Amino acid sequence: MATVGRDLKSVEVTERELWLNGPPHELFKQLRSGCPIHWTESFEELPEEPGFWSVTTADDIHAVSRDWQTYSSELGGVVVAAAGFPIELARAMFIGMDPPKHDRLKALFQAGFTPKRIADHEQPIREIVTRVLDRVQGREQCDLVTDVAQPVVSRVIGSFMGIPEEDDAIWANLMNSTLGAADPDLNPGGFDGAVHKDIPEIFERCRKLIAQRREHPTDDLTSVLVHAEVEGQKLEEHEIVMGFFLLVAAGNDSTKATYCSGMRALMEDRSQLQLLLDDPTLIGSAVEESLRMFPAFAHFRRTASSDTELHGQRIKRGEKVVMWYASSNRDETRYEDPDRFDVRRNPEHQAFGAGGRHFCLGTALARLELRILFEETLRRFPAIELAGTPVFVESLFINQLKALPVRL
Repeated sequence: MATVGRDLKSVEVTERELWLNGPPHELFKQLRSGCPIHWTESFEELPEEPGFWSVTTADDIHAVSRDWQTYSSELGGVVVAAAGFPIELARAMFIGMDPPKHDRLKALFQAGFTPKRIADHEQPIREIVTRVLDRVQGREQCDLVTDVAQPVVSRVIGSFMGIPEEDDAIWANLMNSTLGAADPDLNPGGFDGAVHKDIPEIFERCRKLIAQRREHPTDDLTSVLVHAEVEGQKLEEHEIVMGFFLLVAAGNDSTKATYCSGMRALMEDRSQLQLLLDDPTLIGSAVEESLRMFPAFAHFRRTASSDTELHGQRIKRGEKVVMWYASSNRDETRYEDPDRFDVRRNPEHQAFGAGGRHFCLGTALARLELRILFEETLRRFPAIELAGTPVFVESLFINQLKALPVRL
């Protein structure tokens, strides 16, 4: 482990080497006990970026999440490196806003995620998953990320948003290269390529879809956004575009990430997989354990709007405060043996945020999608096993595998 023999305070949490095989869990464990609010002075990869505070325990992240007056989403964006996502874009999405503006916009989007609307999608989602699994049936091997998870999540969010099925792969590639801009496999052009090539194409495609829905409304989520009103006001075009971007990005990444890492954990511990085969009613709790251990996003960031103190540490106005869910979801004070995958645990966790105004809008959809993916995959391929080395996306933000070769 890279921190051994080093003073914990001098560790650079974002050091590339630490993240090559996913989040640095050993480092986070040391920070939680020895330096729970940790200052990283500078970025090896992005020397012009200012330093930041890492918040690593569940209680402290809970406190930051619920105090939007002190810890703002709007001041500095929502990711640790400003270069990774331009501030103007972040502020145009409700995820990068503070109340009251955030609350008005989120309420509009909520109309597309009512419990009834989600429940109505159970059968269509199951049909999507079954159709994708039909395509790999009869093959000896496949890649669970690219052959199963990606086409499923693309079609599910695509069907919600009204994207035609023939465009699924285009949208998936655009989202993967934008959110995975730090990974040379996902985006050879890096951050510059994402900002100057991918994001403009996303916006252009999005505007076309919005124009179609203005002329010909349907019952998809894009139509809901185009025609929705709150207090007599409709969304402005840039708000619809950015809302669309946020929903498609989250829908593309989150379920894919947690499903693949959850399946990997089951294949690495056959006794856990056997528990689900023997008793499929445990799948709901396996979903929660997967969310706990493998949150789709390793962090979100806030910016201190005034001088404050957290866990005895002075934080100055304007400083970045980064909530590492990849750490808080393995907090020893909350979970016994936190690095062990246990489908009977059924834990509370912070995979959807830690409460407060920015709690994830799509939790019900994510849970439904994950449950159906686990149910149908295990029903179809009970003997599924690893057929090679899983490979993580290189990223401080998206916590997911880019390759998971399996023998069916």
